[in-house]
Amino acid sequence: MTPRNLIFLAGLGSAVLLLVAFGFQHLGGILPCAMCLWQRWPHAAAVALGALGAVLPQARIAAVGGILMLGNAGLAHYHTGVERNWWKGPQSCAAGAAQDLGNLSGSDLLDTTTGPAVILCDKVAWQMLGLSMASWNGLACLALATLWLAAARARDV
Repeated sequence: MTPRNLIFLAGLGSAVLLLVAFGFQHLGGILPCAMCLWQRWPHAAAVALGALGAVLPQARIAAVGGILMLGNAGLAHYHTGVERNWWKGPQSCAAGAAQDLGNLSGSDLLDTTTGPAVILCDKVAWQMLGLSMASWNGLACLALATLWLAAARARDV
């Protein structure tokens, strides 16, 4: 497979993962926590890199894509550990929602029928075969990193 095709396939993989995440959110009603949202940004950057690399396949573009996906895999596996209570997660998982509460009035705070939902990072919203969405994302990121790094190592990039 040519480096151009590897780069395009890796970028397409990130696009599919983003579409799946948005599908779970908007069609399935599964709201993302803060760490879930953080994991979307490297995929968005990888989609842009994939588009750029499909036109101008360069080893540097592919290397950056590989580093992005390795970093995102690390973040996803960290999130998995938070979900499984292996370690504590960042305070922002609850603090991000609490910041939204600062804009509410006293009566809004006492109203239990409306208001923002607090999505905690240490709760598994969905799982398949015993793995959460964060775990699956981490595995997918490792596969995508393999594609990116294969493109970076190819001679005719």
